[in-house]
This record gives sequence, structure tokens and C-alpha cells, in this order.
Amino acid sequence: MGVLRTIRRIWWLTKISLIMSLGAVLAIVVIGVIYLTGQSDLSSWHTEPLKEEFTADAGITTFEDYLALEDRLFRELDDKIIQETAWGNHDEINRFQPGSVSDPARWQRNWNRSFLLKAEEPRATVLLLHGMSDSPYSLKSVGTALNENGYTVLGLRLPGHGTAPSGLLDITWQDMFAATELGVKHLHGLAPDRPVYIVGYSNGAALAVLYALRQAEDATFPKVTGVSILSPAIGITPAAAYARWLIRLGHVLGLQKLAWNSVLPEYDPYKYSSFTVNAGYVTWQLTQQIQAALTTVEAAGKLKEIPPIQGFSSVVDATVRPQDLVAKLYNRLADNGSELVLFDINRAIAGTPLFSFDPAPILDPIKADVDRSYTVQVITNAGKGDASVVRESFAPGTALPVTTPLAAAWPSDIYSLSHIALPFREEDPLYGHIRQPEISELQLGSLVLRGEKSVLNIPAADLLRIHWNPFHDHMLEEMQRFLEQTSNGLQQSKQSQ
Repeated sequence: MGVLRTIRRIWWLTKISLIMSLGAVLAIVVIGVIYLTGQSDLSSWHTEPLKEEFTADAGITTFEDYLALEDRLFRELDDKIIQETAWGNHDEINRFQPGSVSDPARWQRNWNRSFLLKAEEPRATVLLLHGMSDSPYSLKSVGTALNENGYTVLGLRLPGHGTAPSGLLDITWQDMFAATELGVKHLHGLAPDRPVYIVGYSNGAALAVLYALRQAEDATFPKVTGVSILSPAIGITPAAAYARWLIRLGHVLGLQKLAWNSVLPEYDPYKYSSFTVNAGYVTWQLTQQIQAALTTVEAAGKLKEIPPIQGFSSVVDATVRPQDLVAKLYNRLADNGSELVLFDINRAIAGTPLFSFDPAPILDPIKADVDRSYTVQVITNAGKGDASVVRESFAPGTALPVTTPLAAAWPSDIYSLSHIALPFREEDPLYGHIRQPEISELQLGSLVLRGEKSVLNIPAADLLRIHWNPFHDHMLEEMQRFLEQTSNGLQQSKQSQ
């Protein structure tokens, strides 16, 4: 009888636990539905699908055909959304309203489109891959600098981007990866005897890394000689894995707003302000594809065949996890000449009770790791209270840095970089802080609005976040050194064969 009573009690406790768990899940779903459906109303640019977008199964096999499809896509954007919307004065800061300060058509060139910057006799070719919800503009300054240094540069508009946020509702990682393959193939055709590189930012960095791994898996992939990645999305919040259930729930309930993490005014000409649940899920899928590919390459004994990877990341990043960049990518690489550059916080003003972030748990293990197979650079203050910066360089296998002063310093009002800051120089006419009204009347990098909270439609955090990189010149110097170094290594390898 005692045993039977115990079994009944266990069953009763288990049933109560299941009911409580289901109740908690239901409560979370209800709260989520209430929150998401309480967002701003959706506009045509959130709901109108554009049919002329590239997909992996579209049958497009050349970059020329990709551009022809892109032409039709932008005509469709104009016909279905821009021309069909009744505009009012309240839309004067809206990227889709013709003539507004956010209208990309007011620029000399619409940088939402794919672009090609040719060098007469290219030393190499470079494919630029922008981030999720961004556009080719995000790597324009990087591409321009590389082109001025003798590189032919292709800034690829990835599927779902540069048009309307609705493009992110159904985009897949396979679509973006197929476009990446087209870009690499096209660059090989432009300069068959020159190295090809990929420079990727955020989600584009994940695509670049995945391509580097796939070429190590499959000898038929057109080869890239090296990869340089900015604010790379190698690890993001695990909660993104459950996004698909929210998407399915929205379909079941017929609630379009459940497809959106945020619905905001579209004031930025070159980046969507609204963000879909699917976009976060696709980035999470890419991170999983990278881990699976690394495991496959390692099992096949081909880690040495992965091309060198150079990474740039702030130790403070609210979008991706810098510690995952180390644990899930760099610590899994062989000794192949890879490098990681980390931008520390501004220790001249950090460290007071106003600051809650401590970079030591990220930086200290990397510096002390004598089994490290890659070079680490830490861009940090020359000393406590000193705004000037130095480069601490740790060679593979050593915890002893070589310290080099840099001709740069932290601005007095900036305490760290951010995920979105790395690709942009301070002179950028949109995201920098030096106004250039002859190029853009909208200067988001210097926008400061003060008043009471809960008044603006734009989250205060978006305004607080730094949009430009005070160490952009150093980053470019390191990138160009890396490209030249790996190119020389490739030539030496060919000569020795």
C-alpha cells in the first residue's frame, strides 16, 4: 500500500507540474501576443510581397541575370508601394516617400542596389556582404577604400534587402547563400588570375564564414583566399531558435503582427527600422550551419583547408555575442593565419559606478590562452585615465603582448563601440557625426534628441547607440595588410608547387 501511495503521489505531483508548465507557457504566449499585437499598425511596406526577388530556386545562374532581376524588383517596389501610397506631411521622414529627407533617390547613387567598383588592373577582387536588414551602403566606405587601393569590389545586395521590410518575411539563409555563391563566381570570372576575398558584416559575416567552410568541404566551390568579418554573427541569443513557433502561431491565429519583432517608422534610407521574427530565425539558422560545417570539416581532417579569417569585434555588442565568436569559431580553427581584433571599452571614462559592463571575462581568457592558434589584437587605452590607444598583439601560443602606440584616441564622450558602428567612418554622411548636408540632410550619427521618455516612436536606445567607428582607419589598414599578406602567401604557395 505504501508503494502504491508513493506512486499516486508522484503521479499527482507530475500532473500538477505539467499543468503549471503548460500554464506558464500559455501565459508567456498570451503576454507575447498582447505585446506584439499592440505594436504600430502595419503599412504596405510591411505587408506587400515583392515577387521579383531572388531565391535559391529562381533558376538564376549568372550575376548579370541577378542584376536584371534586381532592376525588375526595384520597379516593382516603385509600382506596388511607393506610387500606391497616399502620402502626407507626417511622412516627410520616410524612405518610401518621394522627396523626403530619407528618400534614397535624393542621393547621387541609390546604395540599396548592388554595386561594382572596378580597378583597372586589380590586385584582387572582393565581395562585400552586408548585415541583416541592412543594404550595400553599410560596407560602402570599406569598399571604396579597397577600390582606391587597387581592388575590384562587388557590393552585393542580398535577397530581401534594400527594398521593403516585407522582404524579410520569407527570406531564407539558402537564398542569401546562393546569392553569395553567384557573387564569388562572378568575381572569379572578372579576374581569373587574381585572388578573391569576402568581407562580411554581421549576418553577412556569417555567410562569409559559411562559404569558407563549404569550400573546405567541397572542392568544386570557387575558392576565396581569405575572409574578413566585422561584428560577425557567430552566436546570437538562443531564444531566436524558438522564433519559428511564433511565426506558425501568427499563421494559425491570422495575426500579421506576430511576424514582427518591431514595427517602427522607416526613417533610415539604407536600413530597415522594422524587423521580422523570421530575420532573427534565419541568422540563428546560419549560426547552426556554421557549427555543423565546422564539425564536418574537422571530422574530415580538413581544418587546414579553411582560408584565413580576420575578425573585428567590439567587446560590447548588444546584437551578437563576442564570446561565441571566440568559443564557436576561433578556438575551433587550425593554425591557418587567422586573426582577431577586439575593440576594448574606453577605460578613460569606464570603471565608475555608472558602468555595469566588465570586459575582463571576455578578454582575460583569450590573452592567457597559450594554446591559441590565431593572433589576437586588443585595441585598448594606453593607461588608466588615458584616452590615447595602443594595440596589444598576442601571437599564437603566447600570453605576452607586443604593445604598439596608435595614432588614435577615444573621443571624450564615447565609452565603447557598438555592433552597428564598425563599418562606418566618422565622416560618413549618414551615420557619422560630421554633417555633410550637400550629400544627406539626415545625419543619424549625430542625431541628439532630449526630452521626456516614452514620447518618441524611435527607441531611445537606438539614438544612444554609436553609429560610427573612431578607429575605422586602423581597421582598414589592418584589413588591407591582411588581404595583401594572404595574397602573398597564396602566390608563394603556387610558386613552391
